[in-house]
Amino acid sequence: MKQDLFSHHGEAARLRQAPLADRLRPRNLDEFVGQGAILAEGRLLRRAISADRVGNLILHGPPGVGKTTLARIIANHTRAHFSSLNAVLAGVKDLRSEVNDARQRLERHGLRTILFIDEVHRFNSAQQDALLPWVENGTLSLIGATTENPFFEVNKALVSRSRLFRLQSLDPEDLSRLLQTALQDKERGYGDRDVEISAEASAHLVNVAGGDARSLLNALELAVESTPENHLGVIEIDLGIAEESIQQRAVLYDKQGDAHFDTISAFIKSLRGSDADAALFWLARMIEAGENPRFIFRRMLIAAGEDVGLADPQAVVVVEACAAAFERIGLPEGLYPLAQAALYLACTEKSNSTSGMFEALRQVREAQRQEVPAHLRDANRDGDAFGDGKGYRYPHAFREHWVAQQYLPSALQGEAFWSPSRQGWEGQRRERMLERRAAQLAASAEAVDEHPLLVTSGPEQPQLERWLQRQLSVDGERLQELRQRLWSDLPWQRTDRVLILGGRSLLWSLDPLGAVAEGGLTILCSSSSEQLRLDAQLQLLDPLNQPAVLSDAAELELLSPDHQFEVVGGRLNQADLNAPDLERFWALVSARSRSGAQLRLLLSAPQLGPAGGLLELLKRERAETKPRSPLQTLAALESNWLSQSEQRQMLLSQLERSGWVTTQSSWQEALRLSVETSLIERWLGENRPYRRALEKTGEASENALSELRHELMKQRGKHLPQSLRHWRIEGRLT
Repeated sequence: MKQDLFSHHGEAARLRQAPLADRLRPRNLDEFVGQGAILAEGRLLRRAISADRVGNLILHGPPGVGKTTLARIIANHTRAHFSSLNAVLAGVKDLRSEVNDARQRLERHGLRTILFIDEVHRFNSAQQDALLPWVENGTLSLIGATTENPFFEVNKALVSRSRLFRLQSLDPEDLSRLLQTALQDKERGYGDRDVEISAEASAHLVNVAGGDARSLLNALELAVESTPENHLGVIEIDLGIAEESIQQRAVLYDKQGDAHFDTISAFIKSLRGSDADAALFWLARMIEAGENPRFIFRRMLIAAGEDVGLADPQAVVVVEACAAAFERIGLPEGLYPLAQAALYLACTEKSNSTSGMFEALRQVREAQRQEVPAHLRDANRDGDAFGDGKGYRYPHAFREHWVAQQYLPSALQGEAFWSPSRQGWEGQRRERMLERRAAQLAASAEAVDEHPLLVTSGPEQPQLERWLQRQLSVDGERLQELRQRLWSDLPWQRTDRVLILGGRSLLWSLDPLGAVAEGGLTILCSSSSEQLRLDAQLQLLDPLNQPAVLSDAAELELLSPDHQFEVVGGRLNQADLNAPDLERFWALVSARSRSGAQLRLLLSAPQLGPAGGLLELLKRERAETKPRSPLQTLAALESNWLSQSEQRQMLLSQLERSGWVTTQSSWQEALRLSVETSLIERWLGENRPYRRALEKTGEASENALSELRHELMKQRGKHLPQSLRHWRIEGRLT
């Protein structure tokens, strides 16, 4: 179709019959209303039009905002030949004709061609592809107009070769100015007629037009042309006439276009943001536009899992029930369960903790070692041959139906995929879950304090290491009890500042974290490896609640002078007691403690080694048999090696010199350790710490060690008695 619409031939006759909206089309940029973001003085598009350097453009936006008008203005300003097609009516034949004409103009006269295609998204993929080579070689420049998102509806190659400009709905001020222009323009509007419009009628037309200039002008034209003059020759337009002229706002909503996705996005984000009013508005907009309620229910079910989740597990039940009710009721009464589901989601507690599933999926795709731990494997098929299922602790056999043990693959032990919020249902269980998670992480970290005979292996025995981790992880419940015993009877103040010593895990910090919300918590580590392990555990906590972590005691001197601790406590192990700079350590700690500061320390020491435990087992099974002399000798040697009495006394003396007044209490704890070949090798294998310690005394003969190995091998599958003594030291700084 040739662009004879812009020619001057018959223009006057056509204008007399044209609708008001067409007659009032701006002829230049000065008359153009709105779109200041792209057409204001100094903006790129305005400069390009003025300089006749437009190039390839795609104008997109809702109806009635000036896309076609802007193309006509470009036609009036350009020195190039301007042709126009409407994609609804044109086909490939029309495109070829325009391309041939453009090529001839360029070859014969050196004249550029600008081809304007209205509703360009209506062209199918083949038609859009037919344009591509001619746009690419410069035979013609393309200006496309579309109400759809060009990134989805226009050929990507065309989009990449064009500048995209998005035209927005007109502001009420722009529409009001356009309304006044229509009433005052004598040539193209109603300036030659006496028209009076009330302020209420004007405001109603502008409001219901919803940013669409064409809708506004069509309504004005209908009001003026259908209203007779009064006896004074005046056409009076009041609110009633305005309401009849534009009775219903046109809801911009294409189920496959931007409005569809933008509106459902606004609805879901309103639910997520707990704005019930906004949720109802966007819900009503979708229903009014004819959106399928089943689609809305599907999106609300997703929101119930994604944005509400375990903060309110009933959310998905309510939405599903409302969806079922809607299916039975239908419209219009079905709006009640639809609104009920939306309001429930908007008003309930929110949490996105279920998104931890995606972190777990990432680990599944990236982690190299994902073997099921042996104690979790099915023991019904080959458990006897491979030990599958052995060592599994049945949670219902323990207090509160829970026991700390390894459930993740060994390579992923310590990973945290679920981060519960403080909201609703999961918020009520959050502290317990964090405590249990910390207990599982702490079980192996803290086991060194109780089992120095066990946790001393090197990297040359990774399988044995993993086995020991499983054995020691069952100590989680015991560690929880020790934690409660350590901090019992301490009168916490919410503003207390607490220093935790022996920072090998987060376990001993759980009570202070919950008790000193307005104070602060500092954890003192003794090595970089401890600090790294603790940093991983701290990721379980909210950033605002995460304590400060110091890598060594020297960093205490870097704290602010007025940073004084009201509580000092924690669990000390053998390494802490044997530290060479014990005097300086406690001098630094005491200097950072307020007068009257409270002290709580927990010390643990094993009372039986392999030989002592074996003697106890033999005594229980064969009371008539006297213990053999070599085993008695080894039991005495290992008892001296395990004893901490001297170090404990040195600690108490140092505390006294540092100004602490202390008291102590102790208790015994009986344990059992399953005897396995790998455990025996850990004790008595070549160059193992236990064997080296006994050999250094010069009193442990090879025959005695062989006898111990022989007797232990005979006891495989049984439980070796173990005994721990715990000391709680409490004190106050004078």
